[in-house]
Amino acid sequence: MFRSFFLAGFEGSTGYNRHGHWFDQVVATGHDKTVDEDYRQLSALGLHGARETIRWPLVDRGKGYRGTGRYDFSTVEPFVEAARRHGVEVIWDLFHYGYPQGLDPLGKDFPGRFADYCYAIGRYVAERTEGVCAFTPVNEPSFMAYAGGEKGLFAPHVTGRGWDLKVALARAAIEGIDALWAACPGARMVNVDPLCRVACPPGRPQLKDEVRDFNERLVFQSWDMLCGTLLPELGGSRAHLDVVGINYYWTNQWEWGGLAREDGVNPPLADDDLRRWSLGDLVRSVSDRYGGEMMITETSHIGDNRGRWLHEVAKESEALLRERIPIRGVCLYPILGMPEWHDPDIWTPMGLWDPVCHRDPCGERLICGPMLEALQSVRHLDRLHHAVLSGADRNGRRASRPVAAE
Repeated sequence: MFRSFFLAGFEGSTGYNRHGHWFDQVVATGHDKTVDEDYRQLSALGLHGARETIRWPLVDRGKGYRGTGRYDFSTVEPFVEAARRHGVEVIWDLFHYGYPQGLDPLGKDFPGRFADYCYAIGRYVAERTEGVCAFTPVNEPSFMAYAGGEKGLFAPHVTGRGWDLKVALARAAIEGIDALWAACPGARMVNVDPLCRVACPPGRPQLKDEVRDFNERLVFQSWDMLCGTLLPELGGSRAHLDVVGINYYWTNQWEWGGLAREDGVNPPLADDDLRRWSLGDLVRSVSDRYGGEMMITETSHIGDNRGRWLHEVAKESEALLRERIPIRGVCLYPILGMPEWHDPDIWTPMGLWDPVCHRDPCGERLICGPMLEALQSVRHLDRLHHAVLSGADRNGRRASRPVAAE
């Protein structure tokens, strides 16, 4: 799908955190001011693809905005132009937690409002893009349903309605996808959700059924709705699901029944815990369930673990490619260090670049040496990926023979 196997992801969350404070990670990381230089550096490193957020609350300003209509594309134009200048192919993320003020994701007007916005964005991007356009309609609906609809950690700040919000987000995504296809025929959809797995606590066999239910049913519900195997009345199909985008961090496997932290995150299983599944086995489980194309749409680690993690992800990805499992890329996300949602004074060193001074994210940035070395050492995956694509089944099905080692 993309010129390079590795892509860069720019954190673009917007919304209201658990304290009710507005946050905008595009501004917080300085990327709104440095996008041209950011894309220039990506191209110089051979990263020719990116995940980028279009901030719905800043684009959809309501009817009659300044007397010119609902949509204001001034925050989108610099990113589209920079991508074109530097040859960066973009997956445009249209709903990354933030939505226009006064709109209720659980309300009946929400899907239609979202579809109208998707149509407008689809036309805008299509008119300014050569080749195939790619979109993520709703980012991480499962996590948003949990954090915003079950635990009240961020907007819409409700509890006990996780299932309702998950269904509402799936309905909105399906209507949005239809609108994007109408505006931009042939557009690809990359539907992104976390891929998580839980382990049964030692000495508690009575939890095995709950663990199995989570691992085999609950974690797949949003994708199942999109592809029409769950709640087919929503209108989903395998075509709507299209590319399955897998978000996977070191925190994505934990012990069932443990106590979550204040931010809703469960302590992850240790790296050497024998109950952990490898990334490769997790991706294979998705391939077996849905078939078709997949991507690792978010992955990273923190601090000194960044280089090691990239090596591990690359090793697992190479094995998948050699089996001709249709994994179409890995997005290093976030590519820039960023502040925490709920405490902007705390910065997390997760990216390839960190700001020298957290108070000036637009200023000088330091590159993470170990992560850069790891990235440079695995660039052979670009060649392997293109070799696989040149002989792959165009439907994304596994071939009968693996790719020989180089």
